[in-house]
Amino acid sequence: MKPRCMLCGESFALKRQEIGKVTCLPCGDKQAHEVKHCVVPINKSNYMLVTDRNTLKQLNPKRTT
Repeated sequence: MKPRCMLCGESFALKRQEIGKVTCLPCGDKQAHEVKHCVVPINKSNYMLVTDRNTLKQLNPKRTT
């Protein structure tokens, strides 16, 4: 039995479910394009992935706009 997409109800490949996906490829692609992120270098440290604009503002309090 093929797994069903959580968003549209269409069936998708069993291998996709085995790697932990719960959506079909088109729905997963739509979800991926909705997420906005940026990679920020931290002073004297490593890089940090930021997905929330407020978090980005808190990293550099001198620039809030």
